[in-house]
Amino acid sequence: MSLRNHQSLKANMTGYAFISPFIVGFLAFTLIPMFISLYLSFTSYNLFTPPKWIGLGNFEKMFTGDPKYWNSIRVTFTYVLVGVPLRLIFALFVAMILNTKSRMVGTYRTMYYLPSIIGGSVAVSIMWRNIFSNEGIVNSLLSALGATPVKWFGDPNASLMMLITLSVWQFGSSMLIFLAGLKNIPHEMYEASSVDGATPVRKFFSITLPLLSPIILFNLIMQTISAFMTFVPAYVISKGEGGPMDGTMLHSLYLFRQAFMFSNMGYAAAMAWVMLIMIAILTAILFITSKFWVFYEAEKGR
Repeated sequence: MSLRNHQSLKANMTGYAFISPFIVGFLAFTLIPMFISLYLSFTSYNLFTPPKWIGLGNFEKMFTGDPKYWNSIRVTFTYVLVGVPLRLIFALFVAMILNTKSRMVGTYRTMYYLPSIIGGSVAVSIMWRNIFSNEGIVNSLLSALGATPVKWFGDPNASLMMLITLSVWQFGSSMLIFLAGLKNIPHEMYEASSVDGATPVRKFFSITLPLLSPIILFNLIMQTISAFMTFVPAYVISKGEGGPMDGTMLHSLYLFRQAFMFSNMGYAAAMAWVMLIMIAILTAILFITSKFWVFYEAEKGR
């Protein structure tokens, strides 16, 4: 090593020392476990005996011999495709309300963000389960209104809708990001459109949505990834069974059951890698299609 390189290395030692905890943590808890998981996905492994190499056996079973796996994929995609748009629409709606001038707007923002802080916790999932029980407040309200109470834990579709409702309730983080984006839209544009006679609906579709489209793309990607990883609400509400009739058997819950209840670690690792590839493909599709609907002012409308 030359004297100059030695001096450069010595001068940068402080920086290396500061980033070393992250590098060690990333290698120990992310990169190395990923490669181990990839290896286990090609093996039969039950935690108690050494892994046995079976090649593509886990993937073949997954795609051709496990109907419950495909049911978990169907439930997960329904949860994502219905829950994420509803959550973003609701978050944008509330953000636009909070973007108006009000004396209590700070308090309202805090109140609306609270569900996102506690929304995914075990306690809230238990509370949600009690609210939708046969004697819960939801069925009591339905009865008071003359409607027929719903058996939320006896109907697979109703149970999944209950999970989706819980996910929509956790709209706070998306709402805050939308709110920050709304505040960056120049007010002069709304004033100029008012002079031209634009209606509020026209302003929303011609000004708000185009200028907010980069924020929408960011929220869409982040919330889609988060929805695919949802586990706690499905586990608590179904008591780990994914019922009724596998109606709340999200992919993450089925993966957990295969890994820690049936000791099929190799099969669970294969499921995790397939889901990772699915999320990567969906994210790539969102990025590729974004050039048709996301407005970047720096690129003159593209």
